[in-house]
Amino acid sequence: MIITRSPLRISLGGGGTDLPSYYREHGGFLIAAAIDKYVYINVHDRFVEGFLLKYSHLEEAARVEDIKHPIIREALRLVGVKATNLEISSMADIPAGTGLGSSGSFTTALLRSLHAHERIWVQPSELAEQACLIEMDILGEPIGKQDQYIAAVGGITAFEFHKDGRVESQPVQMSEDTRVGLEENLLLFFTGYSRSASAILKDQKTRSETHDAEMLENLHFTKELGRQSHTALETGDLEEFARLMDVHWQRKKKRTQGMSNDQINAWYDDAMQNGALGGKLIGAGGGGFLMFYTNDRARLRKTMRERGLREVRFRFDYEGTKIVAQD
Repeated sequence: MIITRSPLRISLGGGGTDLPSYYREHGGFLIAAAIDKYVYINVHDRFVEGFLLKYSHLEEAARVEDIKHPIIREALRLVGVKATNLEISSMADIPAGTGLGSSGSFTTALLRSLHAHERIWVQPSELAEQACLIEMDILGEPIGKQDQYIAAVGGITAFEFHKDGRVESQPVQMSEDTRVGLEENLLLFFTGYSRSASAILKDQKTRSETHDAEMLENLHFTKELGRQSHTALETGDLEEFARLMDVHWQRKKKRTQGMSNDQINAWYDDAMQNGALGGKLIGAGGGGFLMFYTNDRARLRKTMRERGLREVRFRFDYEGTKIVAQD
């Protein structure tokens, strides 16, 4: 039996510039942080032939090519798993479709499990690239590389996406006081909305590829905000970091239709009037989690609780995708 886990993530600046429709022409930059909420994958051999898959559905298949779950099917093919008697099951601390990068975490955890089953070691960067290959190239999802990379490497990390597809990652160099302050004062609240990011990201992809001036200007601006956020974190200016989050969200709302709605906007405004210094909706938009930076945690928590939003408390994860049990 092999059990792996991959962390979910929050975006701290520059999100959206990791899509190939943008970075292949202009280069991308963003900061993301892995958090201690995980996707778990369990792989073990069965005593009977065939694949038994447990995720949001229960599936049985005699052959790899008969598997309906696209990521599981393509991961088995990519790794070259020869066994035909595997049970694969998944669990997650947070539901899918909530903006925390669960698909990338699922894919990296699954690949790590399958490589371990085949007694193959892969570096985090290779693991991330394999996950990107499956999701973006083979399955054609209109997504970026952020989720797979931050899940694989963990930490609070800055990523440079080069025009030729290379990705460079570097831990954000911040003081311990800044790191603790960031961890203590960033709060996550679930909006109650879950959604597929594909429709929103497909619009961004199409408009970027057709050189839509408004979309490109928005992404150029977002990338520059990401670099400014990087500077704010490394210099310990968390109030400036919070201000930049708010600027980012105000601009992000204009990126594509469906990014926000009246209810989310009302919650955001309530938070900003009750202790939040800045915030944004995590992920592609349309639902998921609102994240705020605050120096008045008690006041903000009370306000959001009164509005019916559930807080999810977290710490940063510095291990990335890992094997947690193997026998």
